[in-house]
Amino acid sequence: MIQLSHPLIFIRHGQTDWNKEGRLQGGQDIPINETGTWQATRNGRRLKGVFDDEAFELKDFTFVASPLGRCIRTMGLVRQGLDLDPETGFTRDDRLREITFGQWEGKTFDELQALDQQSVTEREADKWGFVPPGGESYQMLSQRMRPWLESLDRPTVAVSHGGVSRAVRGLLFDLESEEIPRLDVPQDKIYLIQDGQGFWL
Repeated sequence: MIQLSHPLIFIRHGQTDWNKEGRLQGGQDIPINETGTWQATRNGRRLKGVFDDEAFELKDFTFVASPLGRCIRTMGLVRQGLDLDPETGFTRDDRLREITFGQWEGKTFDELQALDQQSVTEREADKWGFVPPGGESYQMLSQRMRPWLESLDRPTVAVSHGGVSRAVRGLLFDLESEEIPRLDVPQDKIYLIQDGQGFWL
């Protein structure tokens, strides 16, 4: 388990058309859609309320995003909600990229069932350890996220992905490996981690 000495605010990018269609995105650079724009805008307004409620100081926080476009766009809208420059004032960290699904990216699970039912069945039995062809397992993703979390030395707002959110929460709260890949990852809420506890807002 990793203990943070400062608040971490984690936001998943807004919805994309591939999210809506149930397609595995991974490293594919799919833009947010109209719903995703609304979600990111809403999260920016909500975050402004969190800063007011918690008496957080913007100057104390660092802002970081996955380099994929859906996260960069979401970060910009979130920062607008805080009355900050949407184009600058944040960094991009490659470690925050989504879990990679390799050759499965772009496909739905129904399509994968028709192509390779045995592999889909194996993944369902072990979402933590299963590695898609050319991809990553959640175990591998968790190993990638550990040094990022351990490097956080000040309050942080991070915009990243659903799989990353699961791995981060698993590391911070010492969750069972079977539970981590099944954690809920809403796109219209923000997750505040403070004093060893996590809250959906």
